[in-house]
Amino acid sequence: MYLNPTQLSELRAKLETRYQSLLEEVRDELEHSENQQYVELLGRTPADIGDESVADALADLELKIIDRHIQEIRDIEAAKARIGDGSFGTCITCREDIGFERLLAYPTAKRCLPCQQQRERGYAHEPTPKL
Repeated sequence: MYLNPTQLSELRAKLETRYQSLLEEVRDELEHSENQQYVELLGRTPADIGDESVADALADLELKIIDRHIQEIRDIEAAKARIGDGSFGTCITCREDIGFERLLAYPTAKRCLPCQQQRERGYAHEPTPKL
């Protein structure tokens, strides 16, 4: 690993801060969710199919946000594990060092910028056909 102790400490602190923030956000969202929008919309009388549909969409959106936060928590845990085993900062594709600037911007990065760009090009979606 090419990162000096100060850089590694800075990245570790950044990961921990984001981790704690995400845990708090997920906790708050779960505590306050209880499908509050659903309850508010369906609490009105008379409830119609449109209200139910909007309430379902809001509940699904809230779950997607929580899923995204949980995925980021897992990425942070994986980054912490890589710090522990000494592989943090090494690209999983080419085994070269990931730049400190990239890690500072995106501490959970598993690939160097060139490998990540190549991966994104390889997995880019075809444009949506238009009528």
